[in-house]
Amino acid sequence: MQLVDNETFFKQLSGLFETSTKSGSIWLTHKRFTYEGGDVHMSAEDDIKEYPCLIRVTDGKEAKFSTVVQPAELEEFHATYGALLKASMTSLRKRDKKREKQRAEEAARKKRRLQQEIVIDGPKRGNGRRKRQRKIKAALKLEEAKKKAQEREEAKARTKAS
Repeated sequence: MQLVDNETFFKQLSGLFETSTKSGSIWLTHKRFTYEGGDVHMSAEDDIKEYPCLIRVTDGKEAKFSTVVQPAELEEFHATYGALLKASMTSLRKRDKKREKQRAEEAARKKRRLQQEIVIDGPKRGNGRRKRQRKIKAALKLEEAKKKAQEREEAKARTKAS
């Protein structure tokens, strides 16, 4: 991980955005910078202190760099950073709404299937017996699916209530 100053950070970040316009991902990480080696524990006195901000960038391969932004420079940094991000967002892909729509339709179809009742008719012996057996098996499977769906709904209601 390479620690650079803010201006170099912006230059390298814009170059990284340009190289990944066709394909690739970039991960940006922000966190409070502390000088101790351990985990950060929040306390009442932390509201008074101001800490620097550590910002890391990686493309998952060879490009890894970061910068430390002091609290006094934070507004100016975020203004420049925001402008750079807005300019780079033009190459983003749109969401695949077709796949989302298919999943929603499939869920609605399953719900409708649970609402339908299976009518068991036909002879107990002779011709049509196997057809009747399949219907009985399907009816049992449907009842089991209804129970599972009801249990899921009850679990969702319990989590929302608590």
